[in-house]
Amino acid sequence: MTGRLQNEHVFVTGGAKGIGAAIVEKCLAEGARVSFTDLDEAIGRALMQTIGSTGARAVFGVGDVRSADDIARVHAAAVRDLGPVTGLVNNAGRNSYADPVTMTEAEWDDVFSVDLKSAWLCARVVLPAMMAARRGSIVNIASIHATMTCSGMFPYAAAKSGLVGLTRSLALEAGPHQIRVNALSPGYTETPLLKEYFAERGEAERTTAVEKHPLRRIGQPSEIANCAAFLLSGEASFVTGANWIADGGLSSRFA
Repeated sequence: MTGRLQNEHVFVTGGAKGIGAAIVEKCLAEGARVSFTDLDEAIGRALMQTIGSTGARAVFGVGDVRSADDIARVHAAAVRDLGPVTGLVNNAGRNSYADPVTMTEAEWDDVFSVDLKSAWLCARVVLPAMMAARRGSIVNIASIHATMTCSGMFPYAAAKSGLVGLTRSLALEAGPHQIRVNALSPGYTETPLLKEYFAERGEAERTTAVEKHPLRRIGQPSEIANCAAFLLSGEASFVTGANWIADGGLSSRFA
């Protein structure tokens, strides 16, 4: 551990489990104060008990990233306890398995409100303090589905593509204020969402997926968290508007 996030306050959405929890733990290990939110209160409290034993400075707030009011409430509590947010990780997301003909408008809106709109809502609430301080970093957790996808995941790829586009737009808007905005696109990563994906398709799909990776394995949440910590840190001081791929070489195979 390098202490690369010392004196930073990192706010993580969907931080109770999977990649989000790994990012929370990594940022704490790198010296940051960390606030995180999630809909799942029980898992969030369990993570707080785990990290609380280390004496690290962390706060958890139950909230729905689809709600601007919830985001404002959780953010206000986090700032009160830990000071202004200097790093934001928009990690909250959901898979979608829908048919383009039978999918309802409500189902479409729910996917996009979690996977895309929430990133803007969260950026909107942290940017004023970042602009005033003329420093900050935002990392949007996208997916390799933003650049390559497969059938059966409609309209997940569209939402994640939109998130990468939002990243570029925010980087242009925030750049003059010395705020960096990047996307991080994981491939197959051992998370509850991936387990859900394989449960839908069977374990044979897992074997096929592993064999397609040049590294012949699926990624771990900690490996994605390592990339997120780098992008949040001053070590990535000249990196903005980028979409970093962390997929074990999978997308290079099909480029």
